[in-house]
Amino acid sequence: MSFLDEEYLLGSEPARQLYDEIRDLPILDPHSHLDVQAVARNEGWDDIWEVEGATDHYVWQLMRKRGVPEYKITGSAANREKWMALAEVFPQLAGNPTYEWIHLDLKRRFGIEKHISGDTAEEIWTETKEALDSPEMRQQALLGEMNVEVVSSTDDPTSKLEYHRQLADDLEDITVRPTWRPDTAMKIDEAGWCEYVETFGRATDTDTSDLEGFLTAIAVSHEYFDAHGCRASDHGLREVVSKPVSDRRAADIYQRAYAGETIMPDDVTDFQAYILERIGELNRDTGWVTQFHIGPVRDYRDSLYDNLGSDAGGDVSTQHIELTESLEYFLNRFDEELQTVLYTIDPTHYPTVATISRAFPNVSVGAAWWFNDSPTGMHRQLEYVGTVDLLANYGGMVSDSRKLLSFGSRFEMFRRSLADTVGSMVEQGQVPHDVAKDLVRTVAYDRPETLWRF
Repeated sequence: MSFLDEEYLLGSEPARQLYDEIRDLPILDPHSHLDVQAVARNEGWDDIWEVEGATDHYVWQLMRKRGVPEYKITGSAANREKWMALAEVFPQLAGNPTYEWIHLDLKRRFGIEKHISGDTAEEIWTETKEALDSPEMRQQALLGEMNVEVVSSTDDPTSKLEYHRQLADDLEDITVRPTWRPDTAMKIDEAGWCEYVETFGRATDTDTSDLEGFLTAIAVSHEYFDAHGCRASDHGLREVVSKPVSDRRAADIYQRAYAGETIMPDDVTDFQAYILERIGELNRDTGWVTQFHIGPVRDYRDSLYDNLGSDAGGDVSTQHIELTESLEYFLNRFDEELQTVLYTIDPTHYPTVATISRAFPNVSVGAAWWFNDSPTGMHRQLEYVGTVDLLANYGGMVSDSRKLLSFGSRFEMFRRSLADTVGSMVEQGQVPHDVAKDLVRTVAYDRPETLWRF
């Protein structure tokens, strides 16, 4: 087996056969950070750094680890200089999935087989720059070339979704769906929340000076997103807290926060639990999926946040969150009524979410997320979920990507890892081949299509 050849990640003959069954299936991506405006404008890129490095905090983190100065990562250096700096350290990234993703991007989208290094950096820069001038490398054409059937963006409830509306008219065989992400609306203790609430009110033409108006704004936005093809809400939370909270208690917290008074930690968790239950009711009524992305500790590295702000590569994971008691009220409140997908950033939480999913037919384990979206992380998660819960009820793959060009590479890595995991079961006599063939197709396509009503 050679680097990224046809047997890449496929360790057995059954795995190779199973991958052949799913390799060409369309991509259904329920969670990404797609730049919908750029897709609507059908933009391209000027150079390979814009494609691979300009928006990717995975790349930034690894460059920092190898001693590349910040001005050659997010700073004032020219894109060519940033690419040369990345290429120079790229051989040292081997073993990290980023090393494979970017090489896959070059191979699949540009037809470039060269290994990235300081010696090949100039050639790759020139070859990709020439290729990027072609109409085939515009964003809409690439979505089609990667066989993307549905991709879901991540959108604030205040969005007017004008670019989604444009794409609904412009694209025939590709659907770009919004996903409703109300995180900012729920962060009642953070600076800027009152200003956001005012913005939310203007966006929905409601008076958000009290809780009743705020709930109306949520309902108006939710209905608007539903009318524009939304199929899910997304909640990025360090820890989900669910509990019964009275209308009176929630209204009191809201009024104090709106007035700029001090909000205590118990106020925050009570308010978030209350709003989360109201959102659950809306999702149930529209048939939306509720996605919980649980566990990230945001902006852990102070200097990065101070100099660059959020999403700069300073987030980490933690084991120290509670899942079972925290989710219990919400999951029982919507038992068999609301499809819920659980993603955890720390792999030590898989046993808990897998057993929770096993207990609730309407709960699914989400894809190996963030630091776990490597062949090793995906294989371990799929193997564990398949033995504790059911792979046939797995939530499916998500790109979670800010780079359009990497959607194909990320899904290819997942499908190869899936085929290898299930292929090992066939090889060891655990599963007959015909059953395995149906199973990998279910996980790769049929289950996500049904779960998200794609």
